Amino acid sequence: MTYHVIIQPQAEAEIEAAYLWKRGNAPQAAARWFAGIVEVINSLDQFPARCPLAPENEHFPQEIRQLLYGPRNDVYRILFTLKGNTVHILHVRHGAQRHLTES
Repeated sequence: MTYHVIIQPQAEAEIEAAYLWKRGNAPQAAARWFAGIVEVINSLDQFPARCPLAPENEHFPQEIRQLLYGPRNDVYRILFTLKGNTVHILHVRHGAQRHLTES
């Protein structure tokens, strides 16, 4: 089964902010990072349930999963939920950021 992947506006903004910050330090590395994260997100069109539940899962009524991207010291957590055959990318957060809680 192929899933449809939708990146929510908040996640798009978080990806853009991370890219712009990286571009200020290393433009070529930022371009590689951006291409890589887009590729990893698009890979969720196949078997997204392979990804474990995120630590945030216990705080929300819907199931929240995460996909990690990047090296250990610069890992990003791609948080998403599944609804039918659609993957909704909710947030993209640096691994050093605090986990989300429902407000």
